[in-house]
Amino acid sequence: MTRIALDPFVRDLDGESAALRAAGPLAEVELPGGVHVYAVTRHAEARALLTDSRVVKDINVWNAWQRGEIPMDWPLIGLANPGRSMLTVDGADHRRLRTLVAQALTVKRVERLRAGIEALTNASLERLAALPAGQPVDLKAEFAYPLPMNVISELMGVDAADHPRLKELFEKFFSTQTPPEEVPQMMADLGTLFTKIVDSKRANPGDDLTSALIAASEDGDHLSDEEIVNTLQLIIAAGHETTISLIVNVVEALATHPEQRRKVLNGEIGWDGVIEETLRWNTPTSHVLIRFATEDIEVGDQVLPKGEGLIVSFGALGRDEEQYGPTAGEFDATRTPNRHIAFGHGPHVCPGAALSRLEAGIALPALYERFPELDLAVPASELRNKPIVTQNDLHELPVELGCPFGHDS
Repeated sequence: MTRIALDPFVRDLDGESAALRAAGPLAEVELPGGVHVYAVTRHAEARALLTDSRVVKDINVWNAWQRGEIPMDWPLIGLANPGRSMLTVDGADHRRLRTLVAQALTVKRVERLRAGIEALTNASLERLAALPAGQPVDLKAEFAYPLPMNVISELMGVDAADHPRLKELFEKFFSTQTPPEEVPQMMADLGTLFTKIVDSKRANPGDDLTSALIAASEDGDHLSDEEIVNTLQLIIAAGHETTISLIVNVVEALATHPEQRRKVLNGEIGWDGVIEETLRWNTPTSHVLIRFATEDIEVGDQVLPKGEGLIVSFGALGRDEEQYGPTAGEFDATRTPNRHIAFGHGPHVCPGAALSRLEAGIALPALYERFPELDLAVPASELRNKPIVTQNDLHELPVELGCPFGHDS
């Protein structure tokens, strides 16, 4: 099996994903830092492995970890070994931790956030409209980032004053370019910041999920302080990063498919179709780290060996022709059915999927209603990904807003 080295600079994600699919349903890959794992690259096989009890999240199963080959200053250590949370445990412990989060993020409860998301969206649009006319705008920094960060912070009870520090630390947390000597301190700083937030909520509880996790622990659900802190960090990280990329990727997709953009703005194609197709075709999450095989597992005509690490390559399996047919590589907002698994599958599906869809479903129509002439300010070929192998994340999204609806040109 030929080993594919994932590019730490993510210069050609589409080409890399195609190479992974061509390698078969199971590809041997090298992560930045020289760490070797396997990647599942096809839709059917990914669904099967995501529900296979022989694939676990206990890092102690990993042969390379047992042999001491994974250094604590590895740039991706925070994703491979982020501490005890629902991301790193299985079975009863996973159900216990996940249930508390899932109960707070049910579709019905998320829907109650609609008015607040609409208000935050409108405020962001007012800020965009107030920017100097005729100048390119980084839509990621000015719109796609603030909205989900504000929403998830309000949900979790995180003070807006902490946002700049969170942004700085998460940039280092996800990046493959963080110098190894800075990784231990970055991880410690994240732990300190989230511990401070938890301590503040324990002293002054509010109507937020962090306070609810603390209360559940005190009422007998037996969450340790480590579990509360790590769960908070997990929700904040996943709760804004995915939605930022989703909003950015939709704008890019519509800008590069003007005929479909026209139909969306005319009401011929619904926003739900645009969002679901973007999740499949240009998924926010390119690779999810990392699970481990407790025994040899057949994957098609290949074998995931016992004790080896497995990543799920959503960027590759989202364009699997065996699942989506010969047009898998094309963006088609009318595609039906569109049974992608961009938010995962089975017992480990992302509990924040409904929230991300709601945010995008509010923000994007409002954005284009206010700025129907919005378009890229540079050719799509000039857009560059950040050096993050797990997230499909652009450095910036320069756009021309055009004339706001209802204003003279």
